Parts: sequence; structure tokens; C-alpha cells
Amino acid sequence: MKVVLASCAALPEGDGDEDALIAALVRDGVDVTWQPWGTDVSGADLVVLRATWDYTERLDDFLAWCDGVPALANQVSVVRWNTDKSYLVELAAHGVPVVPTAVVEPGSSPVWPDGEFVVKPAIGAGSRGAARFTSADAAQAHLEALGVKALVQPYQSSVDEHGETALVFFAGEYSHSFHKGPMLAQGLAESESGLYVEEKLRAIEPSAPQLDLANQVLDVAAELLALSSKDFLYARVDVVEGAEGEPLLLELELTEPSLGFKHTGEEAASRLSAAIRSRV
Repeated sequence: MKVVLASCAALPEGDGDEDALIAALVRDGVDVTWQPWGTDVSGADLVVLRATWDYTERLDDFLAWCDGVPALANQVSVVRWNTDKSYLVELAAHGVPVVPTAVVEPGSSPVWPDGEFVVKPAIGAGSRGAARFTSADAAQAHLEALGVKALVQPYQSSVDEHGETALVFFAGEYSHSFHKGPMLAQGLAESESGLYVEEKLRAIEPSAPQLDLANQVLDVAAELLALSSKDFLYARVDVVEGAEGEPLLLELELTEPSLGFKHTGEEAASRLSAAIRSRV
């Protein structure tokens, strides 16, 4: 059984988070290798998107490559839908509690929210290009500098105190969670590769409402894509606390999310190894 973990040229062997997964796969008798996306992976039984974090700069090329990979996880229809964060508006329209989100096209001048808000590219990874504002003029300048479709969201002040909770699922089943500190806090540095902002992570147990929301998100996303939640080999549901203490969806990561293996036990990596082997 040959499995390829897809990376990118700047991080050909990822950022180290997958070390536990590789160890689990090797232990379980899987021939696993890294390969940057865009290369020939025709000999693989399964290609798992992992550290493909430069795709935002070449999205059309990336999706064309994904189209040509027969055994891709997650599958290309999922990737095509999930790489544009406008999916948040679609999920909200189907009853998912989402951080209020407006989609802003390049060249437009939106009505900016009152108070503090966030502007970030609709197609982006690793929090690059995301920034907090209170000034409409500064936000408009940032939007024009981005030059791409963007999302505008009221900043959830609870993040400063509570951060985000990332809930990870394998084949539709809950695996583990980890805590993410405020991603737009001052003093956070870009990684050496320049592909993502360094995160402050630790293991955490989710609340029952957070877990309920995450399951709802996966069910609705699967329905929109004419799939079952079990068809998502991996999924990460990022939630924050709303003004009334209720959990809200911030992002649903189905393409190339970090899965927090550095901050969990070996059991989590073993669960994904089992899901990969059953998928093949």
C-alpha cells in the first residue's frame, strides 16, 4: 500500500506536525512518502493533501492537478468548494451558526461593520493577509492592497481571552481537539517558509455545544456536497465563542489543515492511519 502526503516546494516534508502520522503509517505497514503537489503521483494508492500551503498563489494550477489525481483525499469536489471561504455564507444560509460573514469583491467599497472587524482573503491559508481594523479607511486600503475577493467579519472579542478551539475528525468521527491562541494578536511571527503565521497551540477538551456544532457543520457540508460526513478523510472545525457565549463556526478546514498531532498523543495519529488504510 503506497500513500503520498502532498506538500509544496517550500515545505517538501511539511512542518513536522505529521511526524507522528508517518510513524503510525510505517508501523502499520504502509509505504508513505512526501511529494510536492504538481508532481507525478500516479503510482500512489492514495494521495493525502497535507502541507500544500502555497496553492493560494496558483489555485487554478492546484485544482487542475487535483483533478488529475484519481485517489485524492479529500476529493477534488470538496477541495474546490472548501478553498473559497465563501462557503461560510452558504453554511449560514443552511442554518449553521457562523461568525457573521460578508463577501467583498475586488474594487468594491463595502459598508464596514461598527467596532472592530477582520478582513481576510476568501482564498487563503495560514492566516496570511488577515488583519484587524477599527478604521474604515485602513480597511479599505488593505482590501485594495489584497486585490482579491475577501471576507469581512466582526471581530469576536472572546478570542482575545479564549482563543479558538479546533475540533478534528477522521472519516466523520471525532478524534481530538486543540486550542489556538488569538491568530491576529500582535507579536506573532510568520513561519520561516512565509506560508503561515506561527500558532500557539495546546491540547484541549471541547465543550458539548462545541462538539454538537462541529457535527452539525460536517453534516450540512456533506449534504451540500452530496456526500456523507464519513467521506471526509479528515476535517477540522474551528469554533469561537459568540457574544452570548454560544459557539460559532469560524472556519471549516477540509483541504490542507494542520491536525495538531504535535499536541496530542499517538492515538490520534493511529486513528488517521486506520482511516487511511480503510480508505485504500
